[in-house]
Amino acid sequence: MRRPQPPFLPAVLFALLLSLSGCALVRPASTPWPGALQSLLPADVLLLGERHDAPEHQRLQREAIEWLAGQGRLAALVMEMAEQGHGTEGLPRDASEAAVQAALAWNDGAWPWRQYGPVAMAAVRAGVPVLGGNLPRRELRTALSDGTLEALLPAADMERQRQAVREGHCGLLPEARVPGMARVQVARDQRMAQTAAGARRPGQVVLLVAGAAHVKRSLGVPVHLPGDLKKKVVITHAGTAEEAIKKEADWLQETPELPPDDACAPLRQRWQGTPAR
Repeated sequence: MRRPQPPFLPAVLFALLLSLSGCALVRPASTPWPGALQSLLPADVLLLGERHDAPEHQRLQREAIEWLAGQGRLAALVMEMAEQGHGTEGLPRDASEAAVQAALAWNDGAWPWRQYGPVAMAAVRAGVPVLGGNLPRRELRTALSDGTLEALLPAADMERQRQAVREGHCGLLPEARVPGMARVQVARDQRMAQTAAGARRPGQVVLLVAGAAHVKRSLGVPVHLPGDLKKKVVITHAGTAEEAIKKEADWLQETPELPPDDACAPLRQRWQGTPAR
């Protein structure tokens, strides 16, 4: 449920009270999107979480890039959709989309360029470097068996990661594979945090774009960022968000509901006859 702003409280005081309550601010309908970020600045890193199949969320990302870059505030764009070690530094503002894809070693099968290309190109056209932040694919096998990754989170939070993996795979993933997949999630969060921290510049903000699960301030990338780095979390959410989601962000940007979709159907078809163990 949205929290209405009491008419007798100044907007700044109302925002402060909400932040102290531990819940995210929910954008009033009258507040233009990019300008809503003003209340979160200054920050060293601004984490923007999305639902991957929500085109409205990628549009909001593009607008945030253009707004921040237009004020000279954007140090870099870090994307979950490209691997760490790849970036557009050195490319001119008028670089072709093909050149940007090559620089980022873009995997169009995993992340459709038609969906994310406008996001990356908005940064390139503004003269802002785009950096891949995700764990390189060649390191996935190592992360699967790297028990040291579990020490990066408290035991209870590591179990939350494992439960998120179970739910994310619709309860169909064999139980023996759950711990390894949870370690990979931690490794991805750690790498994105490293990339964002390495790109920061005084007086500017690094914008990190990733799935909403990766930006949760209690469990995701924020946990792995240096303590002296000022970070703010924005989650774009399709439909009305639950209180649990609001508590994970400093700002919640609600967007229209998406059509009903059985996201588990492809997994059931793929793993038919292979029950979870």
